[in-house]
Amino acid sequence: MKDYELTVLFHPDLEMNIDPALEKVKKTIETAGGKINKTEEEGKKHLAYSIEGQDFAVYYYFDVALPAEAPAKISSVFNITDEVLRYLLVRVDERKAKLAAKKAKSESEEEDSEEKGE
Repeated sequence: MKDYELTVLFHPDLEMNIDPALEKVKKTIETAGGKINKTEEEGKKHLAYSIEGQDFAVYYYFDVALPAEAPAKISSVFNITDEVLRYLLVRVDERKAKLAAKKAKSESEEEDSEEKGE
């Protein structure tokens, strides 16, 4: 399974009751054989351009692990889902992820050593 980043823009009218739409997205990922590692709510944001007559969308970010055939299945479902205005599913570059993790680890070690030195 490969790591992917999925960003989903939900219809702004769902802001108050987003749970059914979120469950639909999670179920789609799990049905395709994927696993959700992390979910982040980015909140309601103004769009750079109007999508389906909407100027705002509710952003959600998912860090997922998917088998090879899953992106095509997920795309076919999201393309016909009314709650999803847009989505972006991209594969994570393994080298960049390792480099970012290494950098974060070294920064946290530096902060720990500074706190002990004070």
